Amino acid sequence: MSANKGKSFYVTTPIFYVNDAPHIGHAYTEVAADVLARWHRQRGEQSFLLTGTDEHGEKILRTAAANKTTPQEWADKLVEEAWLPLLETIDINNQDFIRTTEKRHEKNVQVFLQHLYDTGFIYRGSYEGNYCVGCEEYKTEGDLIDGEGDFAGQQVCAIHSKPVEKLQETNYFFKLSEFTQPLLDFYEANPNFIQPDSARNEVVAFVRRGLDDLSISRSKEKFDWGIDIPWDDSHITYVWFDALLNYITAIGYGEDTAEAKAKFEMLWPASVQVVGKDILRFHAVIWPAMLMAAGLAPANQVFGHGWLLVGGEKMSKSKLTGIAPSQITDTFGSDAFRYYFMKAIAFGSDGSFSWEDLSARYQAELANGFGNLASRVIAMVHRYFEGSLPAAGDFTDADMQVQAIAAAAVADADAAIEKVAIQDALTAIWTLVDELNNYITVQEPWVLAKDEATRGRLATVLNTTVEGLRVLAILLNPITPKATAKLWAAIGTSLGSLADQEIGQAGTWGQFQPGAVISELEALFPRIEVSDENA
Repeated sequence: MSANKGKSFYVTTPIFYVNDAPHIGHAYTEVAADVLARWHRQRGEQSFLLTGTDEHGEKILRTAAANKTTPQEWADKLVEEAWLPLLETIDINNQDFIRTTEKRHEKNVQVFLQHLYDTGFIYRGSYEGNYCVGCEEYKTEGDLIDGEGDFAGQQVCAIHSKPVEKLQETNYFFKLSEFTQPLLDFYEANPNFIQPDSARNEVVAFVRRGLDDLSISRSKEKFDWGIDIPWDDSHITYVWFDALLNYITAIGYGEDTAEAKAKFEMLWPASVQVVGKDILRFHAVIWPAMLMAAGLAPANQVFGHGWLLVGGEKMSKSKLTGIAPSQITDTFGSDAFRYYFMKAIAFGSDGSFSWEDLSARYQAELANGFGNLASRVIAMVHRYFEGSLPAAGDFTDADMQVQAIAAAAVADADAAIEKVAIQDALTAIWTLVDELNNYITVQEPWVLAKDEATRGRLATVLNTTVEGLRVLAILLNPITPKATAKLWAAIGTSLGSLADQEIGQAGTWGQFQPGAVISELEALFPRIEVSDENA
């Protein structure tokens, strides 16, 4: 029995604003979280991926008004027509999708708020500050920059490049200032809580300067699209205080049933919370402080990934740099989308997208490297052994090297995923792709097939390469699930389902029985012509 049986792995994406349709920046985050969830499931763990949409706040209200509809109707339309279809487009296997307008969320946000109010962590006070509607956040002077163009002479948000609004309100406040030292102590005791290290250093430096109390409500005189403050229905909850709670309301927080309590107990604290670096402070400062105030443990890790850049700028609909994921998947397919963004960019760093790089990697690494390897090997088993896997004879040093590289690829890729270094995991896996291609080139099975005296050696070479494909199918299943399903259908049916093949056992050699049926294989990554507009 696997040591991972019964172990849970809970990974979350941020919940995304429904003020517009998703672009590849959103999809990048989704794929990364999905790869982590699928990998841990392939390890034999009970893996749970949560994603969803953030549907309250002034930005949504204004967007809906501009589109001459209500906020709820706008959110419903975007979720059904854009956000849920995105998950299919890029092949996301999420276990839940939460919307902040759902009753299960709204009800338990109020449970959480009431608890903090009753225990003295929330008070009423006045505040004046610079508010960015795009960020739904009050900004310090250090968060502002000089505007350009139409906004020359004004202070603008450094993220959205739009002017902030001066607001003066009497609101309810969360005593965030009381958590300055507890957070610093927590960061020190849990050095991997914030990753990568550059993100951790930034957050620690920010908290060391001291935290101010956080305004967590807005008067309904200003706008009313949000969750009522439970003890004062003239105020609604600040959208971030509402949104952050999705990570626990989705898994049973606040519910009284035994089933909900067991689910929460199993999944919380979350294993990894994947966020963009622009919302890292919310997740690495405000969120753990909220949890501490409620007597709950913070997540095990918050991972702040970099931005996707197009033409040197962060992906943005407002700046017309947003690319719809379907523009890529319609040509290259979801597997190539998933592979490219996980391989081409070191997770945690900024990375640039280009059609040229995508096309080149598709042809060289997927079509020629992996896809052609699989089709050649399976075709030779059919040509020389009528689709029946031959038994291996004595292993040579070359054969043993393949086995060693396969075992190392399994260990190194698994260790990389443990560090959320998805690019490094793929690099480790590709050492086996390259080794198998080189092995075939050197062993020349087509030459061995010409002489009956070398037929035993031919059998060993093809047995070795099919075993290598087995390892690759297991390791790549979390990244390119459609291609690996096709490959497994051709080579792996005698071993059971691909989902049941645990990563920890993948490098154990000789799992196929001689005579195993090897079926025909359709092309994993068909050759494609890229149109001029995408090239």
